[in-house]
Amino acid sequence: MSKLLVLGRAALIGASALTLAACTSFTPDYQRPKNELPENFGKAASGAAGSLAASTAGGNWWTLFGDAKLNLAVEDALRYNANVELAAARVQEARAQLAITGADLLPTVGANFARSRSESSQRTAIPLSSGVPRDTNSYRASIDASYEIDLWGRLRNTQSAARAELLASEAARDTVKMTLAADVVQGWFALAALDQQLADTRRSLETRSAALGLQKRRYDAGLISDFELRQLESEVAAAEAQLPGLERRRLAQHTALAVLLGRTPKEITEERGERRVEVSSNAAAALAPMAAVVPAGLPSELLLRRPDIVQSEQRMIAANARIAVARAAIFPSITLTGFLGSQSAGLADLFSGPAGIWSLAAAVAQPIFSGGRQDAGIAAAQARERQALAQYQLAVQTAFKEVRDALDGQLAARAQLEAEQRRAIALRDALRISRLRFDNGMASQIDLLDAERNLLAAEINIAEALRSQRAAVADLFKALGGGW
Repeated sequence: MSKLLVLGRAALIGASALTLAACTSFTPDYQRPKNELPENFGKAASGAAGSLAASTAGGNWWTLFGDAKLNLAVEDALRYNANVELAAARVQEARAQLAITGADLLPTVGANFARSRSESSQRTAIPLSSGVPRDTNSYRASIDASYEIDLWGRLRNTQSAARAELLASEAARDTVKMTLAADVVQGWFALAALDQQLADTRRSLETRSAALGLQKRRYDAGLISDFELRQLESEVAAAEAQLPGLERRRLAQHTALAVLLGRTPKEITEERGERRVEVSSNAAAALAPMAAVVPAGLPSELLLRRPDIVQSEQRMIAANARIAVARAAIFPSITLTGFLGSQSAGLADLFSGPAGIWSLAAAVAQPIFSGGRQDAGIAAAQARERQALAQYQLAVQTAFKEVRDALDGQLAARAQLEAEQRRAIALRDALRISRLRFDNGMASQIDLLDAERNLLAAEINIAEALRSQRAAVADLFKALGGGW
């Protein structure tokens, strides 16, 4: 007897040690990868004049442009865009999957009622005894329950993976919203720039048409040659030829913006109704220059809050938890089952005392040979974790590249804008002088036409430079994760 007690105690100690070792080895050991990050953002650009204070930037960063119509457009896009609805549905799916994994940790209880009728044969090797009816009825009502003991953490780690997937789907939804807002802002100012370019071209066309009418009268009077008249006619035709291309680009941009805003096919086609896309009536005012946005002094670790980086990290956490799930599959699963109820031949006796039945059982299932399936499952889970790690590192690298490019891009766009504005001022003076010289016979008509062409090109370049500067600001907010 004493030997049996010693052996029993030794077995109990060994089983306890095995259980503790197993639970320890199957606990996810996730640690955030170390990243070599710069100290802060914007060192190269922190001295920019008129930089926008970081305290003025927030989640609704597009309000910094001071355009009420733009604010409404972004709100419409976040409310009606199909990609946002798709991302929200994926979040709901992930939340439901998390609820399913949580339910697996709880017992399963169900009610069962069955009624059967059977008839026995009288021609078997053991015939029925006299008085035993061939036909029998059976009624059974029971409460069934089953429960898997999560000894190795398989179910808990599955729930942890599902929770990380939910957080990843929420981050993916935020990424969609952030990207959508930037796309709307850029599309909005692209449409405004095209409106301005169309206005400049039409104004130039009106000026050239008026000049052509005047020169036709001079031609009829024999004051200018046929060559000079044909030059003026070609300049008018050149301006007219620019309009269809600009109008086509404007319509394409309008349609693209309408899709971003979640407009219906009818609204996109007809371009009417209360929800039509309409930028500010004064396109030049809508594209007025703004101060550079420079996040000087912000710690670069703030970039790790960017939704796509959060999504990549949560995917990595989920992959790490699934390694523990795969390891737990090597060890036995323990399931408790039981039922409590009544069974009788007659429905009237079903709930009487003698009809009571119950059962309680425990089952242990241990995989012995599966052709290396468990080991392959662990290897596959580890490979998926390495993939998630590589994707996370790539997301971090891409994020810092985009911030750097956006910082440089908005400064370059502003420098280009200032240069184009100086060029336009000089060309306006040049055109004024050319007209005076032409009117006094000191310059040719070609000189005057060249001055008009150069000024039109400069005005179109200004509208494009203004659009580029606004787009660069939007790129910066997008790169920083939507504000700080």
